[in-house]
Amino acid sequence: MLDRCDRVQIAVHDAAKAAERYSQLLGCEVARRDHSRHLAARRTILAVGESEFELCEPDGAGLTEDFLARRGEGLMTAGYCTADLDSMAKRWEGLGIAYDRDAEQLYLGTDATFGLPIVISESTYRPRVGPVSFLYETTNTLLSDWRRVAAVYAGLFGLDPARFSEIGSERFGYIGTLTLFDPPNRLDRIELSQVTDDVHAMGRYAHKHGDSLYMCYVEVHDWPAVRQRLLDADARYTPRGADPVTDPDGGWVHPKELHGLLLGISRTGLAWDWSGRKDLVPPA
Repeated sequence: MLDRCDRVQIAVHDAAKAAERYSQLLGCEVARRDHSRHLAARRTILAVGESEFELCEPDGAGLTEDFLARRGEGLMTAGYCTADLDSMAKRWEGLGIAYDRDAEQLYLGTDATFGLPIVISESTYRPRVGPVSFLYETTNTLLSDWRRVAAVYAGLFGLDPARFSEIGSERFGYIGTLTLFDPPNRLDRIELSQVTDDVHAMGRYAHKHGDSLYMCYVEVHDWPAVRQRLLDADARYTPRGADPVTDPDGGWVHPKELHGLLLGISRTGLAWDWSGRKDLVPPA
């Protein structure tokens, strides 16, 4: 029932300042501003490729203010979309899962997932803005058994486990799976990463926060332009290869550069390399 990775919600102290930084590094634009009752936040919503990043500034006591007090600025909610919100809501009701509906968004708390706060919006197709193509992944770091989590999410969201693709990384210290929604047409998925140690960054994070939302990934159709933006801003990022000036594939932007968001970036099609379809990776 999930169509795509649609958005993320990021808790910030100053949305205007954060929007300037995101625009500088990612070439995104402010799409609109509104208010969320559920989040108790004023939102500045950025058009990032075909996706949206919601910069959430607290508007009194509530979830956003609590997040900032507890964790500081950073990634607060993973967002996906479905063609039929009402059907998704009925599915959860049938499973006895509590949710909150705020305007045209459905919210699931971490008590219903494995530490993954989720917002579901209705599917809509937007014009692409800037050098980013789209958001395609949010990462659920786990101490829990990833197999159990995958089974629960398949039931919650109407996903087909036959489409999932197992993953593992010695470099980053995890095992798990990608809950691909619609392969090989799209890369969209929730990454389930069960950490295998407490030495690597992901393992340290999971042992500190438990099952939790860790980071997100975007695909870019103009990686050289984004890379140059990062270099011009002297922004800290780790390339996939050895050289941040010439790396052809992408990398990871440090959370301090994006108000607490750890952002992975990959060039068009590269992510199929670790998503079960190496044959779909175009040459650099």
